[in-house]
Amino acid sequence: MRIKRIFICGAVFILTAGLATGVRAAETIKPMSLPESIDLALKQSVILHAAKEGIRGAEAQRKEAFTGFLPKFSTSYSYTRYNRDPYLAFPGIPPVIPPANLTVGTKDNYNWILEARQPLFTGGALLANYEASRLGAEIARREETAAVQDLVQEVKVSYFDILKAGRIREVAKQSVERLKAHRDTAQNFYDVGVIPRNDLLYAEVELANGRQFLVRAENGVEMAKAKFNTVLRREINAPVEIEDILTDRPYEKSLEACIAAALENRPEIMAYALRLEQARSIVKLSKSEYYPNVSLVGSYVKYGDTPGVAGSPYKDQESWYVMAVANWTFWEWGKTKNRVDAGLSRENQAADILANIKDQIILEVKNAWLLLREAETQIPVARQAIEQAEENFRINTERYREQVGTSTDVIDSQTLLTKARSDYFNALGDFSIGRARLERAMGVSARSGME
Repeated sequence: MRIKRIFICGAVFILTAGLATGVRAAETIKPMSLPESIDLALKQSVILHAAKEGIRGAEAQRKEAFTGFLPKFSTSYSYTRYNRDPYLAFPGIPPVIPPANLTVGTKDNYNWILEARQPLFTGGALLANYEASRLGAEIARREETAAVQDLVQEVKVSYFDILKAGRIREVAKQSVERLKAHRDTAQNFYDVGVIPRNDLLYAEVELANGRQFLVRAENGVEMAKAKFNTVLRREINAPVEIEDILTDRPYEKSLEACIAAALENRPEIMAYALRLEQARSIVKLSKSEYYPNVSLVGSYVKYGDTPGVAGSPYKDQESWYVMAVANWTFWEWGKTKNRVDAGLSRENQAADILANIKDQIILEVKNAWLLLREAETQIPVARQAIEQAEENFRINTERYREQVGTSTDVIDSQTLLTKARSDYFNALGDFSIGRARLERAMGVSARSGME
């Protein structure tokens, strides 16, 4: 008896400890806020990592282009061996001085050359090339900004999808509970012979349909969480707990204000404007070939007949010189003109693409604004429909219990109530998602769904 008592006490202790541990674990799970979700996604994203690599590459190209303004230094070391000592044939002055060969060098010749070259005039080629590279780095930064805004939008949409799916799941659970209660009532009536069997079967079929709706709603929550984990690059089955921030606070900005904000803030517009400037710089680079290139060259030379370039009996050990060099290719059968014409065509093409991008962004903003307004107007209508549907369901349920109404009336009113609640939460979720899409269309990256 004592052993049994000890066993029971031990089991109770283990169960109590387990429950306490479970409660503490549940208490430590903190719902993730939207700003925290966005920060994690920005930290983990490989797309943003690739965009940052693009910036680093473009910045390296800019620095490379800048080196064109600076002097260049080069060196060379050479060895030359002749088959015999160089000589100068002396015809002599017959008959007084006979002909002879006068040695003027050695078979072995070593040269070490150090050269400096500074461009003085390139027809604007260096400046145009640097500008094109600098603009390329700016374009890469705008592309990173666009990638950030795309990711922020994706996080927001997946976040609100979870909330919307969770609300729909609750609607489905409530629907199953109501259908089950109605089925139980119908079962009681059937047991006492008040209703025919087909009424009971109808209630059971509708309960089965309600359970199928609940399964789809639960799958919707799981798929939304999987998408959320994927966007944040978490393990796909990681548990997800987020703050419920669905709101129907009205959106105050007018369409004109939203369009103006988009034209000012969208990184795509800035990027294509920079591409247009880059195309103009490339045209200037092509036109530079119409002009000569002028450089200043300085050279220091050491010579010798041994590897130490210490001179020889025939030549000084070292020498130097400074000279100005002008190179001008003045005829290439229209090559430069055709290159300039191609650059002008690309410039015109960039201008047309920029105009088209602006048109598409204005259209995107208007569509997003209209969809947001549509969801906003649906919310109060759906809320009122819920009140009416709840009253309608209550009345039909009471009428059925008093057997002055039919099972069909109860199920129809229940279906109507489920639809009204689903419509409301769909509108509420679509409103938050629409706000996120409109913010992206305007080129702003609000980190909260409430901004």
